[in-house]
Amino acid sequence: MLSLTTLGLFSGACAALTMTPGPDMLLIASRTVSQGRSAGFASLAGILVGTYCHAMAAAFGLSRLFLAVPIAYDVVRFAGATYLLYLAWKTFRASPVLSTPERYEARFPTRKIFRQGLLTNLLNPEMALFVLALFPQFVRPQDGAVAFQILTLATVLNCIGLVVNGVVILFANRLSQLWACRRSRSRAPQYLLASVFAGLAARLALASRN
Repeated sequence: MLSLTTLGLFSGACAALTMTPGPDMLLIASRTVSQGRSAGFASLAGILVGTYCHAMAAAFGLSRLFLAVPIAYDVVRFAGATYLLYLAWKTFRASPVLSTPERYEARFPTRKIFRQGLLTNLLNPEMALFVLALFPQFVRPQDGAVAFQILTLATVLNCIGLVVNGVVILFANRLSQLWACRRSRSRAPQYLLASVFAGLAARLALASRN
């Protein structure tokens, strides 16, 4: 069982990291602006589930594969970059729709957006190395099952991420409503999202393990 001191220190570290703008926050915000609040929360849900998957991989030692076998890191990294470029191309090529939440919800079902968020997270080996680097600092084998401790830490990280990114989604949704009030066929939101996908693909492709 993790002590309250350990959980407090871990929560502080997670809060600082989560509130720092990064790829996940950028993706969630741009998704919300371009496709509405439900799309933002669906994308966030996929990322949160992906975090649990990375935590379980760390618990079973699978994340260490990226350190032991460099080619495994590169394979996943380029697979993730390719997938993000695919999403960027599909978003860019999509025809413009009336900027109303109803049209967006019909055009982009939440389960599809959830799946995209999950895959984007799973195909990011940087996330696996992040979990591998941070979590062991707060795990003490003498305090009980290591896997349970890691899942507990992942839950804390996800709860903080839900609060912080939830605020980001609500704020970004205000921008989405501004576009919705125009009642026009605007391609600006999808250009924004496509640019974010392309930027994340480039970042992932150029990333290193160091």
